[in-house]
Amino acid sequence: MTTTTDTGAETAGLSTPAETMASFVEHVHNRDLDALIKLYEPDAVFRPSSGEILTGTDEIRAGLAQLLALRPTMNVDVTQALTSGDTALVVNQWSMTGTAPDGSEVSDGGRSADVLRRQPDGRWLVLIDHP
Repeated sequence: MTTTTDTGAETAGLSTPAETMASFVEHVHNRDLDALIKLYEPDAVFRPSSGEILTGTDEIRAGLAQLLALRPTMNVDVTQALTSGDTALVVNQWSMTGTAPDGSEVSDGGRSADVLRRQPDGRWLVLIDHP
Protein backbone atom coordinates (compact mmCIF):
# COMPACT_ATOMS: atom_id res chain seq x y z
CA MET A 1 0.00 0.00 0.00
CA THR A 2 1.30 3.47 -0.88
CA THR A 3 0.68 6.28 1.56
CA THR A 4 1.25 9.96 0.96
CA THR A 5 1.97 12.99 3.07
CA ASP A 6 0.36 16.38 2.58
CA THR A 7 3.15 17.11 0.07
CA GLY A 8 2.31 13.98 -1.92
CA ALA A 9 5.64 12.25 -1.22
CA GLU A 10 5.37 8.46 -1.41
CA THR A 11 6.35 6.63 1.75
CA ALA A 12 5.87 3.02 0.64
CA GLY A 13 9.15 1.23 0.10
CA LEU A 14 11.18 3.83 2.01
CA SER A 15 10.58 2.71 5.59
CA THR A 16 14.10 1.29 5.99
CA PRO A 17 17.45 2.34 4.53
CA ALA A 18 17.62 -0.94 2.58
CA GLU A 19 14.18 -0.26 1.05
CA THR A 20 15.38 3.17 -0.09
CA MET A 21 18.36 1.52 -1.82
CA ALA A 22 16.04 -1.00 -3.49
CA SER A 23 13.81 1.86 -4.66
CA PHE A 24 16.87 3.55 -6.18
CA VAL A 25 17.58 0.48 -8.31
CA GLU A 26 13.92 0.16 -9.33
CA HIS A 27 13.79 3.82 -10.41
CA VAL A 28 17.05 3.44 -12.38
CA HIS A 29 15.62 0.43 -14.21
CA ASN A 30 12.42 2.39 -14.91
CA ARG A 31 14.50 5.41 -15.97
CA ASP A 32 12.36 7.55 -13.67
CA LEU A 33 14.45 10.64 -12.92
CA ASP A 34 11.71 12.39 -10.94
CA ALA A 35 11.31 9.38 -8.65
CA LEU A 36 15.09 9.14 -8.18
CA ILE A 37 15.32 12.77 -7.10
CA LYS A 38 12.62 12.20 -4.48
CA LEU A 39 15.01 9.76 -2.75
CA TYR A 40 17.40 12.64 -1.90
CA GLU A 41 17.18 15.35 0.72
CA PRO A 42 17.12 18.88 -0.78
CA ASP A 43 20.70 19.63 0.35
CA ALA A 44 22.09 16.17 -0.36
CA VAL A 45 25.59 15.60 -1.70
CA PHE A 46 26.38 13.13 -4.50
CA ARG A 47 29.83 12.16 -5.75
CA PRO A 48 29.45 10.25 -9.03
CA SER A 49 32.30 8.21 -10.50
CA SER A 50 33.50 11.32 -12.37
CA GLY A 51 34.72 12.59 -8.99
CA GLU A 52 32.89 15.90 -9.00
CA ILE A 53 30.78 16.85 -5.98
CA LEU A 54 27.14 17.56 -6.79
CA THR A 55 25.19 19.44 -4.12
CA GLY A 56 21.43 19.87 -3.99
CA THR A 57 18.75 18.23 -6.06
CA ASP A 58 19.27 20.41 -9.16
CA GLU A 59 22.91 19.33 -9.53
CA ILE A 60 22.11 15.75 -8.53
CA ARG A 61 19.31 15.67 -11.12
CA ALA A 62 21.83 16.55 -13.85
CA GLY A 63 24.22 13.83 -12.66
CA LEU A 64 21.50 11.20 -12.47
CA ALA A 65 20.24 12.20 -15.94
CA GLN A 66 23.70 11.32 -17.28
CA LEU A 67 23.47 7.96 -15.54
CA LEU A 68 20.02 7.23 -16.97
CA ALA A 69 21.22 8.19 -20.46
CA LEU A 70 23.33 5.01 -20.32
CA ARG A 71 20.14 2.92 -20.06
CA PRO A 72 21.78 1.07 -17.17
CA THR A 73 21.00 -2.18 -15.49
CA MET A 74 22.10 -2.17 -11.85
CA ASN A 75 22.53 -4.72 -9.13
CA VAL A 76 22.89 -3.50 -5.55
CA ASP A 77 23.50 -5.66 -2.52
CA VAL A 78 23.23 -3.90 0.84
CA THR A 79 26.08 -5.51 2.76
CA GLN A 80 25.72 -3.44 5.91
CA ALA A 81 23.27 -0.93 7.36
CA LEU A 82 24.22 0.74 10.62
CA THR A 83 21.57 2.94 12.20
CA SER A 84 21.86 5.38 15.06
CA GLY A 85 18.64 7.20 15.78
CA ASP A 86 17.54 8.94 12.58
CA THR A 87 20.86 8.47 10.73
CA ALA A 88 22.05 5.40 8.85
CA LEU A 89 25.25 4.41 7.08
CA VAL A 90 24.52 1.97 4.27
CA VAL A 91 27.33 0.03 2.57
CA ASN A 92 26.49 -1.47 -0.81
CA GLN A 93 28.24 -3.74 -3.26
CA TRP A 94 27.01 -2.69 -6.70
CA SER A 95 27.49 -3.33 -10.39
CA MET A 96 26.11 -1.65 -13.48
CA THR A 97 26.15 -2.18 -17.21
CA GLY A 98 24.86 0.21 -19.82
CA THR A 99 25.42 1.68 -23.26
CA ALA A 100 27.41 4.87 -23.92
CA PRO A 101 26.16 7.42 -26.47
CA ASP A 102 28.62 6.00 -29.03
CA GLY A 103 27.09 2.54 -28.63
CA SER A 104 29.95 1.04 -26.62
CA GLU A 105 29.23 -1.01 -23.52
CA VAL A 106 29.80 0.63 -20.14
CA SER A 107 30.50 -1.43 -17.05
CA ASP A 108 31.17 -0.13 -13.57
CA GLY A 109 30.84 -1.26 -10.01
CA GLY A 110 32.30 -1.26 -6.56
CA ARG A 111 31.48 -0.59 -2.95
CA SER A 112 29.54 2.50 -1.95
CA ALA A 113 28.82 4.25 1.32
CA ASP A 114 25.62 6.23 1.67
CA VAL A 115 24.31 8.25 4.59
CA LEU A 116 20.53 8.34 4.93
CA ARG A 117 18.34 10.27 7.34
CA ARG A 118 14.88 9.37 8.58
CA GLN A 119 12.32 12.06 7.78
CA PRO A 120 9.50 13.12 10.12
CA ASP A 121 7.07 11.02 8.03
CA GLY A 122 9.24 7.89 8.45
CA ARG A 123 10.86 7.84 4.98
CA TRP A 124 14.62 7.33 4.74
CA LEU A 125 16.21 9.74 2.25
CA VAL A 126 19.78 10.00 0.99
CA LEU A 127 21.87 12.77 2.51
CA ILE A 128 25.30 11.67 1.18
CA ASP A 129 25.70 9.39 -1.85
CA HIS A 130 29.23 8.16 -2.43
CA PRO A 131 29.31 5.37 -4.96
